[in-house]
Amino acid sequence: MAKVRTVARKRQRDRARALREDDTEAEARLWAVLRDRRLGGWKWRRQVPVGPFIADFMCEAAGLVVELDGGQHAEQEAYDARRTAALERAGFRVIRFWNSQVLENRDGVCLTILNACGGDRPGWDPMKEATARFPLPPAGEG
Repeated sequence: MAKVRTVARKRQRDRARALREDDTEAEARLWAVLRDRRLGGWKWRRQVPVGPFIADFMCEAAGLVVELDGGQHAEQEAYDARRTAALERAGFRVIRFWNSQVLENRDGVCLTILNACGGDRPGWDPMKEATARFPLPPAGEG
């Protein structure tokens, strides 16, 4: 039984990796804002296995999963409902956006996500974060 679970986990991990390599335009555009703690200092991961499903974007600290839906999701409402229920049982709140919402109003989507996280992460200082990543040259140089 343990070997079956190990094989299933490996398959799930490989599927998540493939999804990260083959993201949609909407996923790429949203990830550009979420990655590297760019949105309010919150750490996000993408294409994360959670039980039998793979969450599009997950912020563990905020307990939030963001799902992006393309046109095919209009025909699979029952599947999406099961998926959302499973993610909620795992302890996450789930918010969904259509791909077109991200492509046409990424700022509005990001504001909604940030509000769902509870605003900027407590203690997060965007200037400290920026200078840690891109240190200023010593005085007299540059």
